Amino acid sequence: MAVSKIKNMMVTEQGLALDTICHFLEEHNQLWEKQVSHRDPSVQKLLEFLSLDPQQATDKAFLFHLYGLFLRECPSVEQVQCHLASLLELSHQFSSQREGIALAVGLASTKHLEEVWALLEHLGRTKFLRSATVSPDNQDEILKSSFLSATILLTRSLREEYGSQRYKFTQVPELIQCLLGILQEEPNSLNTFFRQRVILVIMGLSNLRPRLKPLLKSQVLQTCLHSVYKLPSTEALRSSAPSLEQALDVTVLYKKTVRALDLLLQNFISENPSMDEVCFLLQHTETWLKSDKSHERCRAVQSIFLLLQYAVNSLKLAKEAVPSMLGHQIGLLTLLWRDKDESTQEHSHYCVFLLMQLVFQQKGKLVESTQWSKMKLIGANESREWEGKLYHMMKVFKDDLTVAQHTQLILTLVHSLGSYNYLRCDLAAQLLLMTCEEPGFRKEQVAEILQGLFQELPNIYCRGIQKTISKATVALGIQHTQEVVEVILSLCHSLDRWILLLWKALATNYHLSRNVITLLYVKLKLRPPRRLLQSTYQARLVSLTALSTIYELLYTPEYKNTFRWAFAGILLGLLTELYYLLEVGLVHGISDYQEDNLASKPLGPCRICLEALKGLFWTNQYWEVFADIKLIQGWELFGHLETFPKGVTLLARTMVHYNCEVRAVLGQALIFLKSTEERDNIVGICIIAEFLNSPDVFQYVSQKAMDNSLNLGLSSRNQTVRAMSLKGLGSILIHPKKVTVLRSKLMELLDNFLQPELKDPVGLMEIMGQLLHYLGAQSTGTISFKIAQHLLSLFTDERANVREYAIFLFGDVIHYGGKKFRQSLKMLAFQAAVPLLFHMADPCPEVAMKAKFTFLRCAILLKWEFRKELFTKLAWGQGLGAANDIFVYMIESNFGNYQQFLSQALMYLDSPHKTLKLAAMRFIGGLLQDYFGDLCFYLTKDDVVILKNYLEALSHDTDARTRKFYMNYWDDVMELSHYVMN
Repeated sequence: MAVSKIKNMMVTEQGLALDTICHFLEEHNQLWEKQVSHRDPSVQKLLEFLSLDPQQATDKAFLFHLYGLFLRECPSVEQVQCHLASLLELSHQFSSQREGIALAVGLASTKHLEEVWALLEHLGRTKFLRSATVSPDNQDEILKSSFLSATILLTRSLREEYGSQRYKFTQVPELIQCLLGILQEEPNSLNTFFRQRVILVIMGLSNLRPRLKPLLKSQVLQTCLHSVYKLPSTEALRSSAPSLEQALDVTVLYKKTVRALDLLLQNFISENPSMDEVCFLLQHTETWLKSDKSHERCRAVQSIFLLLQYAVNSLKLAKEAVPSMLGHQIGLLTLLWRDKDESTQEHSHYCVFLLMQLVFQQKGKLVESTQWSKMKLIGANESREWEGKLYHMMKVFKDDLTVAQHTQLILTLVHSLGSYNYLRCDLAAQLLLMTCEEPGFRKEQVAEILQGLFQELPNIYCRGIQKTISKATVALGIQHTQEVVEVILSLCHSLDRWILLLWKALATNYHLSRNVITLLYVKLKLRPPRRLLQSTYQARLVSLTALSTIYELLYTPEYKNTFRWAFAGILLGLLTELYYLLEVGLVHGISDYQEDNLASKPLGPCRICLEALKGLFWTNQYWEVFADIKLIQGWELFGHLETFPKGVTLLARTMVHYNCEVRAVLGQALIFLKSTEERDNIVGICIIAEFLNSPDVFQYVSQKAMDNSLNLGLSSRNQTVRAMSLKGLGSILIHPKKVTVLRSKLMELLDNFLQPELKDPVGLMEIMGQLLHYLGAQSTGTISFKIAQHLLSLFTDERANVREYAIFLFGDVIHYGGKKFRQSLKMLAFQAAVPLLFHMADPCPEVAMKAKFTFLRCAILLKWEFRKELFTKLAWGQGLGAANDIFVYMIESNFGNYQQFLSQALMYLDSPHKTLKLAAMRFIGGLLQDYFGDLCFYLTKDDVVILKNYLEALSHDTDARTRKFYMNYWDDVMELSHYVMN
């Protein structure tokens, strides 16, 4: 009856009634707490008019209810707005006041929703938020409670009102933002139900139309999860309570707050029951699953468990959604299977199980599949049982997840390898290895996995994890060698240590390392023609990247045996690559840098290729080949197209000299000669023509096959190929009858060579050298010995060009004597050692260079110790330090031969060349200073007399350095004489 009378009242009458009630409530605010009974005549009259009991005039709750009824039935929007504002201006100090205000607002909202909504929004945006951020005192708490109470009743009223389901509440986002602002200001402790009530209100508002947009929903999840998960552990919350009773209250409060959060998550999944929504919700828990704090991880996993349990038992998810992110979230949960907290372990296992149930349901499969049922046991006490469980788990993942999901799962494992949590990264490595070793790993996954590994490698410090990663890389390489090589090559923008780790991993399997080098060789040959270089930049990049990688791996010990196996193919591949780079003009930096300072600047393609070519010999026990060519500056021939064939010929000649992979390289050269590429033909024929000077060639290939190949070369369009083919067809191996003729000619030339006065000794030596080269081992040892003897006498010739060629030819001749005369030629090499050492200081640079070359050849023939070290000093050593090292290597390799060395050195004290004389003085001084005791033992009286005579002669020399030498060492000679004579 009262409601109908209110409806029939005029608007002005309703306004007066509202003013009366509001005035009464405002005037008697201070009596509220004591509940003092006070009657207002105007209120009593109003109640009587409405046929209500006048005794209720003192019931403040009743008056709030009546106020709400008047607002609800008032048709004037302005009146409602005015009196709503007056209502909200009342005191919020006590809970009964706040509840009364909220009740009135809720009643008003049933018919004046927009006005109520707008007023609450205004309150939250101005009065509440301003006070909450500026002055968080008791008044703020009252305001927040009132705002929250009103919002709760409003939400409850809207939920019960049928029409609200058709209404769009555009103010919901702003109201939720206000609530989130309140939640963010909450202290990190639990004293009230405020946190729980805010979450529940947000849940209620989220049910109104329109649904929350993803961005706002994400804000809600982030804020609510942070507010609950960031709370101290339950033990800390209880211990902070002053009494046991309050500790129990805190526990209850915590459980109800967590329950509110779980209801919010369940509400979201109910609104949109799909796998996409599941992933969206789980995505916001990732930070907490990775947290360093155990209680935060535990809370997150428990929330996920309850959410998934609800989804499995109460919902039916849409079938069309297969988000790849699901794999990532399964991976995160799986990595908690070895968490320190047992509850987290258990719940994470169940979470993975429930997620896979959802996957099975989407596919219409039976949940209790054979493989999956093996995983349902939580306990796995033995390591074998645990590994078996992990294996079956990874198999189910591979079989039942999509490729994209499975890839995301593996990437999650990869990105966990650098975790500071050892248990997590160890499990990630173990699972990654199992995945990679499982047959059927998909090709399309290889690139993403390896790229992820490359990014993560710098963060991994544990050697055990690094070893597991190496095993996983090998497993990938065995299944998909080509894809793995291509991916690692694509990462080689800069060959840093992390890329090298991946290459090294592939080298641990010998067969795999062979396949890797073979693929690099194939990539090396991807050479677009010059006219297409710009348009096929990527192809050129692949070739150059393969080249750079080969260069790097040559100096990687793990690949040493593999390069030895692939020596011939890599050699011809590098030679043809270098020719190609010269052809297309990529010659930048080919001659810019010194070999001992290669790291100072980036190398150009040509220089990288040349250094790789050198490195192939240096790192494969064929350093003598590299050294020979280096000491006569032969590597420079490879820097220009015009001299390139000559460089290949010199290289092939040196390889024959040291018997360096002749059989394998010959086989490759014959293949290259048949190629359609002209550069392949040039390299092939230069090698073949020179190898024909080796007597062993026909042990590796039949004469018929060789004839056919050389005749094929005669029909080439390239002049060099035709000329070298013709030269090969004229070799003594093809025409053995030439041996007699050439040997006879050599004897004739030898007779001329031994004559006292020759008009052109250099020309004669050149011809003899060519004949000896053609005859090779078929030349007689007697001839070689006689030539070498005479060449030794020409080392001191006044003419520099004669000295130069005599020294150079001597290095060849001592190897052409055969077994019968080898010992005799070794004696000549020994006799030449001291003169060659001195001629390294020859005033003519060409003579000095040839002296180093022949000195090393003598050292190799005589099998001195420290030969490789000796070469490094000859090639790159400078100053007195290097000279002293060479002196030591020589003396230490010829222990006891002091008398011979000294007698040879004394002869050079009479040299007309000051540099040679100075070298001899340093040598003699070194013997007297460093080997004095040995000289006392090995020298005879006659040797000492000769030494004294030579030194006495120096005392009258006009040269100051000579007289200084005499003064420095005369006392030593006298002391030596004293010891030897006695």
